[in-house]
Amino acid sequence: MSTETKFTGTDTYVASDDLMASVEVAMKLQKPLLIKGEPGTGKTMLADAVAKSLDKELLIWNIKSTTKAQDGLYTYDTIQRLYDSQFGEEGVDDIAHYIKLGKLGEAFKKEEQVVLLIDEIDKADLEFPNDLLWELDKMEFYINETKETIKAKIRPIVIITSNAEKELPDAFLRRCIFHYITFPDKNMMKQIVNAHFENLESHLLDQALKTFYWIRDIRDMRKKPSTSEFIDWIRALMIGGIDPDTIQQTLPYLGVLVKKDEDLDVVRQMNL
Repeated sequence: MSTETKFTGTDTYVASDDLMASVEVAMKLQKPLLIKGEPGTGKTMLADAVAKSLDKELLIWNIKSTTKAQDGLYTYDTIQRLYDSQFGEEGVDDIAHYIKLGKLGEAFKKEEQVVLLIDEIDKADLEFPNDLLWELDKMEFYINETKETIKAKIRPIVIITSNAEKELPDAFLRRCIFHYITFPDKNMMKQIVNAHFENLESHLLDQALKTFYWIRDIRDMRKKPSTSEFIDWIRALMIGGIDPDTIQQTLPYLGVLVKKDEDLDVVRQMNL
Protein backbone atom coordinates (compact mmCIF):
# COMPACT_ATOMS: atom_id res chain seq x y z
CA MET A 1 0.00 0.00 0.00
CA SER A 2 1.35 3.37 -0.96
CA THR A 3 2.13 6.03 1.58
CA GLU A 4 -0.57 8.20 -0.05
CA THR A 5 -3.24 6.09 1.64
CA LYS A 6 -1.91 6.55 5.16
CA PHE A 7 -4.34 8.09 7.64
CA THR A 8 -2.81 10.96 9.63
CA GLY A 9 -5.90 12.71 10.98
CA THR A 10 -7.30 15.98 9.68
CA ASP A 11 -7.21 19.66 10.59
CA THR A 12 -10.14 19.15 12.96
CA TYR A 13 -9.64 15.52 14.02
CA VAL A 14 -6.60 14.87 16.19
CA ALA A 15 -5.78 11.17 16.22
CA SER A 16 -3.35 9.48 18.57
CA ASP A 17 -0.43 7.48 17.17
CA ASP A 18 -2.11 4.26 18.33
CA LEU A 19 -5.34 5.11 16.53
CA MET A 20 -3.55 6.03 13.32
CA ALA A 21 -1.65 2.74 13.52
CA SER A 22 -4.88 0.78 14.02
CA VAL A 23 -6.47 2.41 10.97
CA GLU A 24 -3.39 1.59 8.91
CA VAL A 25 -3.26 -2.04 10.06
CA ALA A 26 -6.98 -2.52 9.34
CA MET A 27 -6.54 -1.17 5.82
CA LYS A 28 -3.47 -3.28 5.09
CA LEU A 29 -5.04 -6.45 6.46
CA GLN A 30 -8.34 -5.58 4.74
CA LYS A 31 -10.34 -6.14 7.90
CA PRO A 32 -13.10 -4.09 9.56
CA LEU A 33 -11.90 -1.72 12.27
CA LEU A 34 -14.04 -2.02 15.41
CA ILE A 35 -13.94 1.14 17.53
CA LYS A 36 -15.07 1.42 21.14
CA GLY A 37 -14.69 4.22 23.66
CA GLU A 38 -16.56 6.60 25.91
CA PRO A 39 -19.39 8.58 24.29
CA GLY A 40 -18.02 11.78 22.80
CA THR A 41 -14.49 10.50 22.15
CA GLY A 42 -14.85 10.77 18.36
CA LYS A 43 -15.77 7.21 17.37
CA THR A 44 -18.29 8.23 14.72
CA MET A 45 -16.21 11.22 13.60
CA LEU A 46 -13.28 8.91 12.89
CA ALA A 47 -14.90 7.54 9.74
CA ASP A 48 -15.48 11.05 8.41
CA ALA A 49 -11.87 11.96 9.22
CA VAL A 50 -10.55 8.85 7.45
CA ALA A 51 -12.66 9.61 4.39
CA LYS A 52 -11.49 13.24 4.24
CA SER A 53 -7.86 12.36 4.93
CA LEU A 54 -7.81 9.77 2.15
CA ASP A 55 -10.12 11.75 -0.18
CA LYS A 56 -12.75 9.01 -0.31
CA GLU A 57 -16.54 8.98 -0.24
CA LEU A 58 -18.17 8.19 3.11
CA LEU A 59 -21.23 5.95 3.38
CA ILE A 60 -22.99 5.73 6.75
CA TRP A 61 -25.17 2.86 7.92
CA ASN A 62 -26.83 3.99 11.16
CA ILE A 63 -27.89 0.96 13.20
CA LYS A 64 -31.10 0.96 15.25
CA SER A 65 -32.68 -1.63 17.53
CA THR A 66 -34.89 -2.78 14.63
CA THR A 67 -32.11 -2.98 12.02
CA LYS A 68 -31.50 -6.33 10.34
CA ALA A 69 -28.38 -7.36 8.46
CA GLN A 70 -30.50 -7.71 5.32
CA ASP A 71 -31.21 -3.96 5.43
CA GLY A 72 -27.59 -3.23 4.63
CA LEU A 73 -27.57 -5.57 1.64
CA TYR A 74 -30.79 -4.89 -0.27
CA THR A 75 -34.55 -4.64 0.05
CA TYR A 76 -37.21 -5.88 -2.37
CA ASP A 77 -40.21 -3.55 -2.57
CA THR A 78 -43.01 -6.06 -3.16
CA ILE A 79 -45.69 -3.56 -2.16
CA GLN A 80 -44.62 -1.03 -4.79
CA ARG A 81 -44.48 -3.77 -7.42
CA LEU A 82 -47.99 -4.91 -6.51
CA TYR A 83 -49.23 -1.34 -6.64
CA ASP A 84 -47.64 -0.78 -10.07
CA SER A 85 -49.11 -4.02 -11.43
CA GLN A 86 -52.60 -2.94 -10.38
CA PHE A 87 -52.27 0.31 -12.29
CA GLY A 88 -50.59 -1.15 -15.36
CA GLU A 89 -47.25 0.56 -14.90
CA GLU A 90 -44.51 -0.33 -17.40
CA GLY A 91 -41.53 -2.38 -16.25
CA VAL A 92 -43.42 -4.23 -13.54
CA ASP A 93 -41.96 -7.52 -14.85
CA ASP A 94 -38.44 -6.25 -14.22
CA ILE A 95 -37.83 -7.32 -10.61
CA ALA A 96 -34.49 -5.50 -10.57
CA HIS A 97 -36.46 -2.26 -10.77
CA TYR A 98 -37.78 -2.97 -7.26
CA ILE A 99 -34.46 -3.95 -5.70
CA LYS A 100 -32.87 -1.20 -3.63
CA LEU A 101 -29.34 -1.66 -2.34
CA GLY A 102 -28.54 -0.93 1.29
CA LYS A 103 -25.38 0.86 2.42
CA LEU A 104 -23.24 -2.29 2.28
CA GLY A 105 -24.58 -3.06 -1.19
CA GLU A 106 -23.88 0.50 -2.30
CA ALA A 107 -20.29 0.24 -1.05
CA PHE A 108 -19.79 -3.00 -3.02
CA LYS A 109 -21.09 -1.44 -6.24
CA LYS A 110 -18.86 1.63 -6.14
CA GLU A 111 -16.19 1.90 -8.83
CA GLU A 112 -13.74 3.43 -6.34
CA GLN A 113 -12.94 2.54 -2.76
CA VAL A 114 -15.20 4.15 -0.16
CA VAL A 115 -15.24 4.35 3.61
CA LEU A 116 -18.24 2.55 5.12
CA LEU A 117 -19.26 3.42 8.67
CA ILE A 118 -21.46 0.88 10.48
CA ASP A 119 -22.43 3.09 13.41
CA GLU A 120 -23.41 1.71 16.85
CA ILE A 121 -23.59 -1.94 15.85
CA ASP A 122 -24.45 -2.98 19.41
CA LYS A 123 -27.87 -1.32 19.13
CA ALA A 124 -29.12 -4.20 16.98
CA ASP A 125 -30.02 -7.66 18.25
CA LEU A 126 -27.38 -10.23 19.19
CA GLU A 127 -27.56 -12.06 15.86
CA PHE A 128 -26.92 -8.97 13.76
CA PRO A 129 -23.09 -9.11 13.77
CA ASN A 130 -23.04 -12.85 13.00
CA ASP A 131 -25.46 -12.31 10.12
CA LEU A 132 -22.84 -10.11 8.44
CA LEU A 133 -19.88 -12.49 8.77
CA TRP A 134 -20.01 -13.85 5.23
CA GLU A 135 -20.53 -10.47 3.60
CA LEU A 136 -17.72 -8.80 5.53
CA ASP A 137 -15.38 -11.73 4.86
CA LYS A 138 -16.12 -12.39 1.20
CA MET A 139 -17.34 -8.91 0.30
CA GLU A 140 -20.25 -10.32 -1.67
CA PHE A 141 -23.90 -11.33 -1.31
CA TYR A 142 -26.61 -12.97 -3.41
CA ILE A 143 -29.92 -11.42 -4.47
CA ASN A 144 -32.43 -14.27 -4.59
CA GLU A 145 -35.05 -12.37 -6.57
CA THR A 146 -32.74 -11.57 -9.51
CA LYS A 147 -30.31 -14.51 -9.14
CA GLU A 148 -27.47 -11.99 -9.05
CA THR A 149 -24.31 -11.95 -6.97
CA ILE A 150 -23.15 -8.51 -5.87
CA LYS A 151 -19.40 -8.59 -5.30
CA ALA A 152 -17.29 -5.66 -4.22
CA LYS A 153 -15.32 -4.21 -7.11
CA ILE A 154 -12.89 -2.86 -4.54
CA ARG A 155 -13.03 -3.67 -0.83
CA PRO A 156 -14.35 -0.71 1.18
CA ILE A 157 -12.63 0.54 4.31
CA VAL A 158 -15.08 -0.61 6.99
CA ILE A 159 -15.23 1.19 10.34
CA ILE A 160 -17.62 -0.15 12.99
CA THR A 161 -18.47 1.65 16.21
CA SER A 162 -19.85 0.19 19.42
CA ASN A 163 -20.88 1.76 22.72
CA ALA A 164 -20.46 -1.59 24.47
CA GLU A 165 -24.19 -1.83 25.22
CA LYS A 166 -24.01 -5.51 24.31
CA GLU A 167 -21.20 -8.04 24.05
CA LEU A 168 -20.36 -8.78 20.43
CA PRO A 169 -19.99 -12.43 19.32
CA ASP A 170 -16.50 -13.93 19.38
CA ALA A 171 -16.78 -15.04 15.75
CA PHE A 172 -17.40 -11.44 14.77
CA LEU A 173 -14.60 -10.07 16.96
CA ARG A 174 -12.09 -12.47 15.39
CA ARG A 175 -12.67 -10.86 12.02
CA CYS A 176 -12.05 -7.30 13.23
CA ILE A 177 -9.13 -5.14 14.21
CA PHE A 178 -10.05 -3.67 17.59
CA HIS A 179 -9.18 -0.26 19.00
CA TYR A 180 -10.40 1.41 22.18
CA ILE A 181 -10.23 5.20 22.05
CA THR A 182 -9.04 6.20 25.49
CA PHE A 183 -10.23 9.49 26.89
CA PRO A 184 -7.75 12.26 25.98
CA ASP A 185 -5.34 13.47 28.62
CA LYS A 186 -4.86 17.22 29.09
CA ASN A 187 -2.15 17.55 26.46
CA MET A 188 -4.16 15.67 23.84
CA MET A 189 -7.28 17.64 24.77
CA LYS A 190 -5.38 20.88 24.21
CA GLN A 191 -4.52 19.74 20.70
CA ILE A 192 -8.13 18.76 20.03
CA VAL A 193 -9.50 22.09 21.26
CA ASN A 194 -6.91 24.13 19.38
CA ALA A 195 -7.87 22.26 16.20
CA HIS A 196 -11.39 23.67 16.58
CA PHE A 197 -10.55 27.25 17.57
CA GLU A 198 -8.24 29.89 16.17
CA ASN A 199 -6.44 32.22 18.57
CA LEU A 200 -8.00 30.73 21.70
CA GLU A 201 -6.72 32.52 24.78
CA SER A 202 -4.35 30.11 26.52
CA HIS A 203 -5.35 31.20 30.04
CA LEU A 204 -9.01 30.54 29.26
CA LEU A 205 -8.15 27.08 27.94
CA ASP A 206 -5.96 26.26 30.95
CA GLN A 207 -8.64 27.24 33.45
CA ALA A 208 -11.36 25.44 31.49
CA LEU A 209 -9.22 22.29 31.30
CA LYS A 210 -8.53 22.41 35.02
CA THR A 211 -12.25 22.68 35.81
CA PHE A 212 -13.29 20.11 33.21
CA TYR A 213 -10.97 17.39 34.52
CA TRP A 214 -11.89 18.25 38.10
CA ILE A 215 -15.53 17.55 37.22
CA ARG A 216 -14.63 14.33 35.42
CA ASP A 217 -12.67 13.14 38.47
CA ILE A 218 -15.64 13.49 40.83
CA ARG A 219 -16.33 9.94 41.94
CA ASP A 220 -20.12 10.02 42.06
CA MET A 221 -20.68 11.41 38.55
CA ARG A 222 -23.13 9.23 36.59
CA LYS A 223 -22.30 10.75 33.19
CA LYS A 224 -18.91 12.31 32.86
CA PRO A 225 -18.73 15.20 30.37
CA SER A 226 -17.32 14.27 26.98
CA THR A 227 -14.87 15.82 24.55
CA SER A 228 -17.64 17.20 22.35
CA GLU A 229 -19.34 18.74 25.39
CA PHE A 230 -16.06 20.34 26.45
CA ILE A 231 -15.67 21.93 23.02
CA ASP A 232 -19.23 23.27 23.27
CA TRP A 233 -18.43 24.63 26.73
CA ILE A 234 -15.31 26.42 25.46
CA ARG A 235 -17.45 28.01 22.77
CA ALA A 236 -20.03 29.11 25.39
CA LEU A 237 -17.30 30.60 27.60
CA MET A 238 -15.94 32.58 24.65
CA ILE A 239 -19.38 33.84 23.59
CA GLY A 240 -20.16 34.84 27.16
CA GLY A 241 -16.86 36.65 27.64
CA ILE A 242 -16.25 34.81 30.91
CA ASP A 243 -13.25 35.85 33.01
CA PRO A 244 -10.98 32.74 33.06
CA ASP A 245 -10.09 33.31 36.74
CA THR A 246 -13.73 32.89 37.78
CA ILE A 247 -14.48 29.66 35.91
CA GLN A 248 -13.83 27.17 38.69
CA GLN A 249 -15.59 29.27 41.32
CA THR A 250 -18.74 30.15 39.36
CA LEU A 251 -18.97 27.17 36.98
CA PRO A 252 -20.66 29.18 34.21
CA TYR A 253 -22.91 27.40 31.71
CA LEU A 254 -22.59 24.19 33.70
CA GLY A 255 -25.53 22.70 31.83
CA VAL A 256 -23.40 22.53 28.69
CA LEU A 257 -21.12 20.03 30.44
CA VAL A 258 -23.38 18.23 32.89
CA LYS A 259 -26.66 16.79 31.65
CA LYS A 260 -28.14 14.92 34.61
CA ASP A 261 -29.88 16.49 37.60
CA GLU A 262 -28.07 14.24 40.05
CA ASP A 263 -24.69 15.16 38.58
CA LEU A 264 -25.47 18.87 38.72
CA ASP A 265 -26.23 18.51 42.43
CA VAL A 266 -23.00 16.56 43.02
CA VAL A 267 -20.84 19.13 41.20
CA ARG A 268 -22.41 22.08 43.00
CA GLN A 269 -22.07 20.37 46.37
CA MET A 270 -18.40 19.63 45.70
CA ASN A 271 -17.83 23.23 44.67
CA LEU A 272 -19.18 24.78 47.89
